Amino acid sequence: MVAEIPRLRRYAIALMRDRTQADDLVHDVVLRALDKLHLWREGTNMRTWLFTIMHNLHANEMRRRSRMLDVVPLDAAPQRAEAAGQDAAVELSELSSALGDLTGLHRQVLLLVGLEGMTYAEAASVLDVPVGTVMSRLSRAREELRKRIDEGAAVPGIRRVK
Repeated sequence: MVAEIPRLRRYAIALMRDRTQADDLVHDVVLRALDKLHLWREGTNMRTWLFTIMHNLHANEMRRRSRMLDVVPLDAAPQRAEAAGQDAAVELSELSSALGDLTGLHRQVLLLVGLEGMTYAEAASVLDVPVGTVMSRLSRAREELRKRIDEGAAVPGIRRVK
């Protein structure tokens, strides 16, 4: 279980887009896994089991948040950082923004397969959907990501100098 914590944290950061919330999610996953360790079956994939726990905890948290009022005081709003001048930083920013604009379902499958390197079957197990659904969502997510990045490259007022 300990060996999977860096992968869990990486996925949580990409999913939550906030390191503090991601660390809280990983902490909750580890606690839940230790509490439910008797349910894990020897010979099954620990990584998939832990990611399934994370997926379920994240889904529950998103449902809980959607029921709450979205009130944030103006002084508590995060400040935007100034964009970097290097191409790599701009491209990373565009990718991050495009990923953030994807629907939760598309972002999850893209992160599980693309970032975490899970097989379609492992991602399907984590998300509790058929493999064909993973393939379909992944295809749509990649196409949507491509389209958003291409649109971002054509934003007026941004000029790249090589």
